[in-house]
Amino acid sequence: MTKDTKIDRRDDVRPTEGEHKYGDVEFADRTNKKYPIDTPEHVRAAWSYINHKDNAAKYDADEVDVIKNRIKKAAEKHHVAIESE
Repeated sequence: MTKDTKIDRRDDVRPTEGEHKYGDVEFADRTNKKYPIDTPEHVRAAWSYINHKDNAAKYDADEVDVIKNRIKKAAEKHHVAIESE
């Protein structure tokens, strides 16, 4: 996966950790390799985590919207029902 121009690189994250832990999968935050969305379980977890205030606070509002929209698309793809915000 390539760098995401819609999400800035975070200083508190090492993207290689996400790749090491999950492999070459699709992430909602492609720049920092956060919020894997390759399986139904990961989609549910990503939605839960990005909706925690402390996690969302690490991004600006536009970035949170991008991440949430990607998770929603992955939820549709994997037939996962997620609760509205």
